[in-house]
Amino acid sequence: MRSATIAPMSFNPDPTVRAAALRAALQHHAHLYYTLDAPTLPDAEYDKLFQELQALESAHPELLTADSPTQRVIGQVLPGFTSVRHAVAMLSIRTETDTEPSGALSFDGRVRRELELGPDAPPVEYAAELKFDGLAINLRYEAGVLVRAATRGDGESGEDVTQNIRTIGQIPLRLQGVTAAVIEVRGEVYMRRDDFEALNERQRARLQKTFVNPRNAAAGAVRQLDPAIAAQRPLSFFAYGLGEVVGWLLPDTHSGLLDALAAMGVPVCADRAVVAGAAGLVAFHQAMGAKRDSLPFDIDGVVYKVNSLELQRRLGFVSREPRWAVAHKYPAQEQLTRLNAIDIQVGRTGKLTPVAKLEPVFVGGTTVSNATLHNLFELRRKGVRVGDTVIVRRAGDVIPEVVGRVVEPRAAYVPNFRMPRQCPACGSAVLREQGGLAHCCSGGLFCPAQRKQAILHFAGRRALDIEGLGDKLVDQLVDAGVITSLPGLYKMGLAKWAALDRMAGKSAQNIVDALEKSKQTTLARFLFGLGIRQVGEATAKELARHFGTLDALMTASFEQLLEVSDVGPIVARSIQTFFAQAHNREVLEQLRAAGITWAEGAGAQAQLGPRPLLGKTLVLTGSLPTLSRDAAKDLIEAAGGKVSGSVSKKTHFVVAGEEAGSKLDKARELGLVVLDEAGLLALLNEAQPEPPVLSS
Repeated sequence: MRSATIAPMSFNPDPTVRAAALRAALQHHAHLYYTLDAPTLPDAEYDKLFQELQALESAHPELLTADSPTQRVIGQVLPGFTSVRHAVAMLSIRTETDTEPSGALSFDGRVRRELELGPDAPPVEYAAELKFDGLAINLRYEAGVLVRAATRGDGESGEDVTQNIRTIGQIPLRLQGVTAAVIEVRGEVYMRRDDFEALNERQRARLQKTFVNPRNAAAGAVRQLDPAIAAQRPLSFFAYGLGEVVGWLLPDTHSGLLDALAAMGVPVCADRAVVAGAAGLVAFHQAMGAKRDSLPFDIDGVVYKVNSLELQRRLGFVSREPRWAVAHKYPAQEQLTRLNAIDIQVGRTGKLTPVAKLEPVFVGGTTVSNATLHNLFELRRKGVRVGDTVIVRRAGDVIPEVVGRVVEPRAAYVPNFRMPRQCPACGSAVLREQGGLAHCCSGGLFCPAQRKQAILHFAGRRALDIEGLGDKLVDQLVDAGVITSLPGLYKMGLAKWAALDRMAGKSAQNIVDALEKSKQTTLARFLFGLGIRQVGEATAKELARHFGTLDALMTASFEQLLEVSDVGPIVARSIQTFFAQAHNREVLEQLRAAGITWAEGAGAQAQLGPRPLLGKTLVLTGSLPTLSRDAAKDLIEAAGGKVSGSVSKKTHFVVAGEEAGSKLDKARELGLVVLDEAGLLALLNEAQPEPPVLSS
């Protein structure tokens, strides 16, 4: 998101002048946003400028230029790609597969021999940079404007992919401060790991094909015949060199060349260095190897280049590879191995994930014997079965995964894998929402795999609010086997709490006091704290209002559950499954025996009392003097009202405190009643006919 505001740009009614000003402003802010990651303009303001330029170009087609930001997503679906002959061949560089320091030593030795440098000669200066795992692209700029983008192809000719490359926000449509006749920028189109994972998650949710790795996803996006599809794929770009240059004086060094490209507004990776001799190369290789997993994108090595362009010319080429450059690899992030079995892993939230048990294989710098298969539907799409040779990928801190299989005849018939009907950790029923992808265990309170999550959820602020019972303490309790279920929390005395790490004295007493306080709660909070799948805070409140007692809810029929607001067939089935399991009912009885109580009545209306806000929708914004956001929300809901996160014409009141933001502006724009805290309290108490109003 672009943040902060700038002074409004000056307005000139002349369409030509105004269009030029808009283009310049939009290009400036796109560079700040995509390349420098330092936005200075709110998205809404950028959109206004963009829409104004679109309208101008529509009214005056003669003003449309190739470098206009409106031209980033253009063009019809192509029948195929046009071949482009490169003015300067896009040659590959030699790969040093020796991943040890000796690989760098070998390259430095070859360079020194070619330059006829003796042992006493000073070390050669090198430019060291990353080897990106993407697709090589040549960007041709004429008079500073992007006119064509082409893939490497066979090095002599590639494919014209201009309309797809225009969709990449990082790539400037016009170079800054450059009017040279021709500058061809060469670099790599790639996909960040987080963008890749998000893309695959979207594909899984749509039951569509997932991508094997970021490189394949990037290459596939660049070669889309439909630019609208390419625009939906999150691509990035780094420059690393030049092709044809006419009318521009080259710097003396490769590092200077990259600095010049960065000054033109072209993205250049910051992880680069100028180093001296073999020792400098080894140090860079090791430093980037250590940093590799924390990088936001994939690399499969580093690249060394003699820094002096004059020395590059002297060294020349051999077999169409430059003598002055080499790629020094790291261990591969994809390998082949055998799938020996498929197990089920139950996660903290109860999700069942099929896990591949592999013949151990060294990949991505570590030995992998387990890899995720994500879900049953992903597994089926990939056609993976026990005994197959599979492709395993591990990149960065991403969990190793099976991304596909090697298609080959199977020695014997192997049946498709099926998800279990009972949770392998606790035996509870396994459920899958209609149309959903995930299979989940229904025994949240009882399941040992979900124990930590169940306790943390139960103790949460919106549930029983057990202050001080956080992650580290719960880890201690569960890992040491101190408690095995929720009721165990209330069976521990002061001495047991004090015996835990960092819990001596006052800390232990505070937890005991917090647990005692939590015993006085509401039915809605208790229901939410149980962690029943599909039952969130709002649904828990509706259930409590409708049934009034826990026993009435536990014995409710499917049809009775459907009578509750916000409860549909999926939620009703989940509630029934939870209460039908004996181990869940046992936990509930133990919690009640531990002293947890709430006011119960014969039905919803018996426990609600006066409801002055029944049917009203309120919005909270800013900080109130004495009430926290949660406290105000509780009061409103207890009075029958609903709290919404957004202001609309259906909002009845907006409660505003200090530092109220855009919600207050929207309320005033719509003419809604705006209250302060005193006004809210008066409304809740019905103390006066008309509550104090800040504005309307």
